[in-house]
Amino acid sequence: MSAELLSIRSAIAPTTNGELRSMPILILNVHENCNCRCAMCDIWKRPSGNELSLNQVRSYQADMRGLHVRQVVLTGGEPLLHSRFGELCWLLRECSVQITLLSTGLLLQKRAQVVADSVDEVIVSLDGPERTHNRIRRISRAYELMRDGISAVRRFRPDMAVHARSTVQSSNFAQLRQTVAAAKLLNCTSISFLAVDTASQAFNRELIWPDECENNIGLTSVQVSALEEEIELLIAQNAEDIRNRYIVENPEKLRRIARYFRSRLGEAPSVSPLCNAPWVSAVLEVDGSLRPCFFHRAVAETRTKSLSEAFNSTAAAHFRQTLKVAEDPTCQNCVCSLNYRVRDN
Repeated sequence: MSAELLSIRSAIAPTTNGELRSMPILILNVHENCNCRCAMCDIWKRPSGNELSLNQVRSYQADMRGLHVRQVVLTGGEPLLHSRFGELCWLLRECSVQITLLSTGLLLQKRAQVVADSVDEVIVSLDGPERTHNRIRRISRAYELMRDGISAVRRFRPDMAVHARSTVQSSNFAQLRQTVAAAKLLNCTSISFLAVDTASQAFNRELIWPDECENNIGLTSVQVSALEEEIELLIAQNAEDIRNRYIVENPEKLRRIARYFRSRLGEAPSVSPLCNAPWVSAVLEVDGSLRPCFFHRAVAETRTKSLSEAFNSTAAAHFRQTLKVAEDPTCQNCVCSLNYRVRDN
């Protein structure tokens, strides 16, 4: 094992006062607006179009190196709306990090060259086959634009990894197998599934969603039963895709999606996933606030503190020291998780 990996692995372990010396993953919200109008997300309702400034990124560089950041995930809103996206990525490149772009896919064709030159992998949102995807995105040519965008990026960089991520909800729960087929038609490298979040204040929600909103995108008991059948058919009919990890989730994780909807209906207990996100990563918002993950509230800010100072602020350290993932209500209702381990390669 290299000296660098030994250093990072030891740094992940918290000190007695909750201080961490490593943050392998940094998630950067680089633009507040989005170019889709999805019912399951309120980000597109933000009135401003604020974006992460290049000066902000420059101010993070030294601490990113000191904290051993290995991967930067660009999110938003839609990151490709950033007016100086390529320059932002090259500032990050100076920190020797892997760059992952989360995108709706709508701007991939227009910005194919800069995407091919600037990032290591792309994760696009895919909600189902073409008609379903367009209906959920509320953009008439969303699927077509994503398809042409992926092709355009690959013309510049044939080996670019483009992964699909699908959010399971009331409009597509019966189409998981069709969604896998759609991902293959788009020539995606893989596809992953997660349940729609209806329990947190993430995605620009000032308040927990009222029952009416949750009912519009959540599942009824009858629909969950249909989802369970669809999952079992997916497991049986796409066994090779699961074995070779074209479908990222294993059967147990796929079944957990249905159990999440059961728990939201009060028909099953809410069980936290295995997760160490607050100890190995952080979400940095455009305004400089720092979250332990997408779903917990901000615990620090970088407007008056450096990134290292914010990550190890009194409030952030206290949050990590007192958080019990298995018992925390936010964690119990989480639709995704991060269980990061430093590997030897």
